[in-house]
Amino acid sequence: MRLSIGLSNKEEVQQVWLGQQLKSVFWTAALQPYLVAFRQQKWKTSLSTQAKMPPCDFVPEKYKSYSYERMQKIREQSISPSLRMYYKKPLLLHQGHMQWLFDYKGQRYLDLFAGIVTVSVGHCHPKVTMATQKQLARLWHTTNIYMHPSIQEYAEKLTSLFPDPLKVVYLTNSGSEANDLAMFMARLYTRNFDFICFRGAYHGGSPYALGLTSIGLYKHGVANGFGCSTTMLPDVFRGPWGGNHCRDSPVQTIRKCSCSEGVCHANDQYIEQFKDTLNTSVPKTIAGFIAEPIQGVNGVVQYPRNFLKEAYQLVRERGGICVSDEVQTGFGRTGSHFWGFQTHDVVPDIVTLAKGIGNGFPMAAVVTTKEIASSLAQNLHINTFGGSPLACVVGAAVLDAIEEDGLQKNSEDVGTYMLLELAKLRHKFEIVGDVRGKGLMIGIEMVTDKDSRRPLPAEEVSQIWEDCKDMGILIGRGGLYSQTFRIKPPMCITKKDVDFAVEVFHTALQRHMERTAAK
Repeated sequence: MRLSIGLSNKEEVQQVWLGQQLKSVFWTAALQPYLVAFRQQKWKTSLSTQAKMPPCDFVPEKYKSYSYERMQKIREQSISPSLRMYYKKPLLLHQGHMQWLFDYKGQRYLDLFAGIVTVSVGHCHPKVTMATQKQLARLWHTTNIYMHPSIQEYAEKLTSLFPDPLKVVYLTNSGSEANDLAMFMARLYTRNFDFICFRGAYHGGSPYALGLTSIGLYKHGVANGFGCSTTMLPDVFRGPWGGNHCRDSPVQTIRKCSCSEGVCHANDQYIEQFKDTLNTSVPKTIAGFIAEPIQGVNGVVQYPRNFLKEAYQLVRERGGICVSDEVQTGFGRTGSHFWGFQTHDVVPDIVTLAKGIGNGFPMAAVVTTKEIASSLAQNLHINTFGGSPLACVVGAAVLDAIEEDGLQKNSEDVGTYMLLELAKLRHKFEIVGDVRGKGLMIGIEMVTDKDSRRPLPAEEVSQIWEDCKDMGILIGRGGLYSQTFRIKPPMCITKKDVDFAVEVFHTALQRHMERTAAK
């Protein structure tokens, strides 16, 4: 029997509601310490669970150099501050073996970034190391004013991997040098000046190449880019158009697509933007167009399948030549083909190579036609260290290792396996917006939510990144907002390595969600 004490029905209902709210507040306050403790306990439990690293029978040498603290001090005092380091506490690495790196304490890491996509066949690969040691005892340097066997042998070996008419090579020392030279050759050959590149592109930091680089972080307050025009990046995930059939990858975007077979609305729209650039930003005749088959630094961005083929045709109609920047995509990394441009069914006029060409040894190359190469012979042009005996032997050994170890096929098999495993995490976690790539060139784009595709704040991406490092995985960062994880390991990694890496990344994502929930 309820005691009414003269209250109306409305007042009685309000009193009951108020009592329920007070009761709820009381129990929430009372239980809050236990809820916090539960979350903390859950956090501690997850922290204590760690993926098991695959075995490695290599034993690193004992570290005998300066202390970590002294190394830091020397770095601060004597090394240019523009050379920034990864992680809150930078790694002091001591030795490498194939896909593994060891720090000064002997801690082992699975290297999924390969020195920024440079260690192609594995750290200190035995075949490359042995060839280098033999050449070191024979001949280091002569310059190109004399012949030496290794440059002719390497030139023949390298150009045999290219389709006609790409049969002439000019050896340099870095990707920036190679792209600089490609731009110079294009301007000499066409007698035109203007170049077109994608927004979000990275083609180097030298004076010429910096004009082709279209990422604000790399721009300085000095004149650059004269004669360089950017065009819209045909990004089928983040751009205005895209669908789930656009790109050449085992994993497509989450965006819906209603295109009929053989039709790509996104490609058509991006080509219209490219035409608009040709009609508004450059003269009637141009020097050329440069693009990576898959954008690297910008976070493994892939274009619609037919875009480059149609863009190349438009450029050639304007008298320009087409340059494929294979600094990151070359040497079998994409798996299905040895060169990235082959995946787009095109033959460029100039191809630039670096990074994986020497497995970490500083070398690069420009491969082109005899006619274009001849334009540079009108006057003197020399590169003191390009094509040194040592570099050519290293380059040849890298090509041998790729073939003998089956690394192109491994890139395809292991890369596809990794992409499909990472796609499962995209389905599970709202913050994993896109998984993309081909072979062992993979990007994971982090977002606040899949609908908006807003980039996950950099500090949150950094926390996940740091967790991966602490659990033994080294990965890169990319994208205009540093929102994309870049996975581009030595091409010798195995499916067991992938299982470990995916488990680590899964744990790092779970930890992030727990941190977010605890706030």
